[in-house]
Amino acid sequence: MITFVTGNEGKVEEAEAYLDEPVKQVAFDYTEIQADTIESVAVHGAREAAQEIGTPLMVDDSGLYINAFDGFPGPYSAYVENKLGIERVHQLTKDESSAKASFRSVIAYATDNSAGSVKRYDGTVHDDDDPTVVTFTGRVDGRIVPPRGDGGFGYDPIFEHGEKTFAELTAEEKNAISHRGRALGKLADWLEETQ
Repeated sequence: MITFVTGNEGKVEEAEAYLDEPVKQVAFDYTEIQADTIESVAVHGAREAAQEIGTPLMVDDSGLYINAFDGFPGPYSAYVENKLGIERVHQLTKDESSAKASFRSVIAYATDNSAGSVKRYDGTVHDDDDPTVVTFTGRVDGRIVPPRGDGGFGYDPIFEHGEKTFAELTAEEKNAISHRGRALGKLADWLEETQ
Protein backbone atom coordinates (compact mmCIF):
# COMPACT_ATOMS: atom_id res chain seq x y z
CA MET A 1 0.00 0.00 0.00
CA ILE A 2 1.16 3.54 -0.82
CA THR A 3 0.15 6.51 1.27
CA PHE A 4 -0.73 9.64 -0.72
CA VAL A 5 -0.30 12.73 1.43
CA THR A 6 -3.07 14.98 0.15
CA GLY A 7 -6.36 16.46 1.22
CA ASN A 8 -7.77 16.01 -2.30
CA GLU A 9 -9.81 12.81 -2.83
CA GLY A 10 -9.75 13.35 -6.60
CA LYS A 11 -5.96 13.03 -6.61
CA VAL A 12 -6.25 9.74 -4.72
CA GLU A 13 -8.76 8.39 -7.26
CA GLU A 14 -6.40 9.42 -10.07
CA ALA A 15 -3.50 7.63 -8.35
CA GLU A 16 -5.54 4.46 -7.90
CA ALA A 17 -6.25 4.41 -11.63
CA TYR A 18 -2.50 4.30 -12.38
CA LEU A 19 -1.01 2.22 -9.59
CA ASP A 20 -1.44 -1.53 -9.17
CA GLU A 21 -1.69 -1.32 -5.41
CA PRO A 22 -4.03 0.30 -2.90
CA VAL A 23 -3.59 4.01 -2.20
CA LYS A 24 -4.36 5.35 1.26
CA GLN A 25 -5.14 9.04 1.67
CA VAL A 26 -3.58 10.89 4.60
CA ALA A 27 -4.23 14.61 5.06
CA PHE A 28 -0.97 15.43 6.88
CA ASP A 29 -0.26 19.17 6.90
CA TYR A 30 3.44 19.25 5.97
CA THR A 31 5.27 22.55 5.63
CA GLU A 32 4.88 23.84 2.07
CA ILE A 33 8.14 25.67 1.62
CA GLN A 34 8.51 28.64 -0.72
CA ALA A 35 10.88 27.50 -3.44
CA ASP A 36 11.65 28.22 -7.07
CA THR A 37 10.72 24.69 -8.21
CA ILE A 38 7.77 22.41 -7.57
CA GLU A 39 10.28 19.56 -7.22
CA SER A 40 11.82 21.21 -4.13
CA VAL A 41 8.39 21.68 -2.57
CA ALA A 42 7.36 18.06 -3.21
CA VAL A 43 10.66 16.59 -1.98
CA HIS A 44 10.57 18.64 1.22
CA GLY A 45 6.95 17.60 1.83
CA ALA A 46 7.72 13.92 1.22
CA ARG A 47 10.67 13.93 3.63
CA GLU A 48 8.73 15.74 6.36
CA ALA A 49 5.71 13.47 5.95
CA ALA A 50 7.89 10.34 5.96
CA GLN A 51 9.34 11.31 9.34
CA GLU A 52 5.83 11.52 10.80
CA ILE A 53 3.93 8.84 8.90
CA GLY A 54 6.44 6.31 7.59
CA THR A 55 6.85 5.01 4.08
CA PRO A 56 6.22 4.33 1.32
CA LEU A 57 4.42 7.56 0.62
CA MET A 58 4.06 10.15 -2.08
CA VAL A 59 3.49 13.87 -2.21
CA ASP A 60 2.76 15.87 -5.32
CA ASP A 61 3.15 19.49 -6.17
CA SER A 62 1.82 21.04 -9.33
CA GLY A 63 1.84 24.40 -11.01
CA LEU A 64 0.63 26.41 -13.97
CA TYR A 65 3.51 27.73 -16.09
CA ILE A 66 2.69 30.62 -18.43
CA ASN A 67 5.24 31.01 -21.23
CA ALA A 68 4.96 34.80 -21.58
CA PHE A 69 5.69 35.20 -17.86
CA ASP A 70 8.82 33.01 -17.94
CA GLY A 71 6.90 30.19 -16.29
CA PHE A 72 5.27 32.27 -13.56
CA PRO A 73 3.29 31.45 -11.44
CA GLY A 74 4.84 27.92 -11.41
CA PRO A 75 5.47 26.93 -7.77
CA TYR A 76 3.45 29.98 -6.65
CA SER A 77 0.29 28.92 -8.51
CA ALA A 78 -1.92 28.39 -5.46
CA TYR A 79 -0.92 31.75 -4.02
CA VAL A 80 -1.60 33.56 -7.32
CA GLU A 81 -4.96 31.81 -7.71
CA ASN A 82 -5.97 32.81 -4.16
CA LYS A 83 -4.85 36.43 -4.58
CA LEU A 84 -5.87 37.13 -8.18
CA GLY A 85 -8.40 34.46 -9.15
CA ILE A 86 -8.47 32.61 -12.44
CA GLU A 87 -10.43 35.30 -14.29
CA ARG A 88 -7.71 37.88 -13.62
CA VAL A 89 -5.00 35.42 -14.66
CA HIS A 90 -6.87 34.99 -17.93
CA GLN A 91 -7.11 38.78 -18.34
CA LEU A 92 -3.33 39.07 -17.98
CA THR A 93 -2.86 36.63 -20.88
CA LYS A 94 -5.50 37.94 -23.30
CA ASP A 95 -2.88 38.65 -25.95
CA GLU A 96 -2.68 35.53 -28.16
CA SER A 97 1.10 35.43 -27.87
CA SER A 98 0.76 35.26 -24.07
CA ALA A 99 -1.70 32.40 -23.98
CA LYS A 100 0.67 29.41 -24.21
CA ALA A 101 1.04 27.57 -20.91
CA SER A 102 1.64 24.18 -19.34
CA PHE A 103 0.55 22.32 -16.27
CA ARG A 104 3.42 20.52 -14.55
CA SER A 105 3.45 18.06 -11.69
CA VAL A 106 6.13 16.37 -9.62
CA ILE A 107 5.43 13.25 -7.58
CA ALA A 108 7.98 12.79 -4.77
CA TYR A 109 8.01 9.16 -3.63
CA ALA A 110 9.69 8.53 -0.26
CA THR A 111 11.12 5.04 0.10
CA ASP A 112 12.31 5.22 3.74
CA ASN A 113 12.42 7.54 6.74
CA SER A 114 16.08 8.58 6.64
CA ALA A 115 17.46 11.65 4.93
CA GLY A 116 19.28 10.82 1.73
CA SER A 117 19.62 11.75 -1.87
CA VAL A 118 17.03 12.62 -4.46
CA LYS A 119 16.89 10.72 -7.72
CA ARG A 120 14.92 11.85 -10.73
CA TYR A 121 13.27 9.09 -12.70
CA ASP A 122 15.17 10.19 -15.80
CA GLY A 123 18.24 8.67 -14.14
CA THR A 124 19.84 11.82 -12.77
CA VAL A 125 21.30 11.10 -9.32
CA HIS A 126 22.29 14.06 -7.17
CA ASP A 127 24.87 12.07 -5.17
CA ASP A 128 26.14 8.51 -4.75
CA ASP A 129 23.97 7.52 -1.79
CA ASP A 130 20.97 5.26 -2.20
CA PRO A 131 18.02 7.53 -2.95
CA THR A 132 15.34 7.97 -0.33
CA VAL A 133 13.14 10.18 -2.50
CA VAL A 134 12.56 9.54 -6.19
CA THR A 135 10.81 12.18 -8.30
CA PHE A 136 8.58 11.72 -11.32
CA THR A 137 7.52 14.60 -13.53
CA GLY A 138 4.56 15.13 -15.81
CA ARG A 139 3.65 17.95 -18.14
CA VAL A 140 0.79 18.83 -20.45
CA ASP A 141 0.86 21.81 -22.80
CA GLY A 142 -2.08 24.03 -23.59
CA ARG A 143 -3.18 27.62 -23.49
CA ILE A 144 -5.04 30.06 -21.28
CA VAL A 145 -8.60 30.84 -22.44
CA PRO A 146 -11.69 32.52 -20.98
CA PRO A 147 -13.20 30.32 -18.22
CA ARG A 148 -15.31 27.41 -19.48
CA GLY A 149 -16.69 24.30 -17.82
CA ASP A 150 -17.94 23.22 -14.42
CA GLY A 151 -15.58 20.37 -13.53
CA GLY A 152 -12.12 20.14 -12.05
CA PHE A 153 -10.59 22.66 -9.70
CA GLY A 154 -8.06 25.47 -9.61
CA TYR A 155 -7.03 26.69 -13.04
CA ASP A 156 -8.93 23.95 -14.90
CA PRO A 157 -11.62 26.32 -16.32
CA ILE A 158 -9.00 28.50 -18.06
CA PHE A 159 -6.55 25.79 -19.21
CA GLU A 160 -7.38 24.45 -22.66
CA HIS A 161 -5.73 21.33 -24.06
CA GLY A 162 -6.98 20.42 -27.51
CA GLU A 163 -10.51 21.71 -27.95
CA LYS A 164 -11.62 21.63 -24.31
CA THR A 165 -10.61 23.12 -21.00
CA PHE A 166 -9.74 20.71 -18.21
CA ALA A 167 -13.01 21.81 -16.54
CA GLU A 168 -14.97 20.60 -19.58
CA LEU A 169 -13.51 17.10 -19.39
CA THR A 170 -14.85 14.23 -17.33
CA ALA A 171 -12.58 13.08 -14.51
CA GLU A 172 -11.61 10.04 -16.59
CA GLU A 173 -10.79 12.15 -19.67
CA LYS A 174 -8.71 14.58 -17.63
CA ASN A 175 -6.85 11.83 -15.76
CA ALA A 176 -5.91 10.17 -19.06
CA ILE A 177 -4.00 13.27 -20.25
CA SER A 178 -3.19 15.25 -17.11
CA HIS A 179 0.23 16.31 -15.88
CA ARG A 180 -0.32 14.37 -12.64
CA GLY A 181 -1.44 11.32 -14.60
CA ARG A 182 1.74 11.42 -16.65
CA ALA A 183 3.86 11.61 -13.48
CA LEU A 184 1.83 8.78 -11.91
CA GLY A 185 2.38 6.69 -15.04
CA LYS A 186 6.15 7.09 -14.60
CA LEU A 187 5.85 6.15 -10.92
CA ALA A 188 3.85 3.05 -11.87
CA ASP A 189 6.53 2.03 -14.40
CA TRP A 190 9.29 2.54 -11.82
CA LEU A 191 7.43 0.53 -9.17
CA GLU A 192 6.99 -2.32 -11.67
CA GLU A 193 10.71 -2.25 -12.52
CA THR A 194 11.90 -2.12 -8.91
CA GLN A 195 9.52 -4.50 -7.15
